[in-house]
Amino acid sequence: MKLKLTRLVPYFFLGALAVTSLGLRAQDAPQVNLDRVKLASGMHRIDAQIAATPEQRQIGLMFRKDMPQHEGMVFVFDQPGKQCFWMKNTPIPLSAAFLADDGTIVNIEDMKPLALDGHCSAQPVRYVLEMNKGWFAKKGIKAGSKLQGPLFQTQK
Repeated sequence: MKLKLTRLVPYFFLGALAVTSLGLRAQDAPQVNLDRVKLASGMHRIDAQIAATPEQRQIGLMFRKDMPQHEGMVFVFDQPGKQCFWMKNTPIPLSAAFLADDGTIVNIEDMKPLALDGHCSAQPVRYVLEMNKGWFAKKGIKAGSKLQGPLFQTQK
């Protein structure tokens, strides 16, 4: 009986290792099945994935190799604060718009792929919208511009 149990132990550890490896692979893959929201700046429409939980915000657009031009990701925080972003494990260049509660762009930062330097909001914000690098500039959208969408509905 002891011999049979000893023979099974290596298989148990191999199985545990396989499960652990699968979990690591899932973290190394882009998150593509998040809820979405429609945003706009004038005639320019944005289909944005919503990163609202700490885990979703931490992964963000990591591991994405490309992103359609009209798509982005909006990071939603519980409270306004100084938000800082970096590009760890993110191979596509991005621009981040830091947004006030009403959708007004506070500042926009262009970010280089895979860089670890921080890009921060100029003042406390609750929302950050990441788009392909240069998207805002190509559309003439800059600090002071306002985005529209259900996230930015004013509360009465």
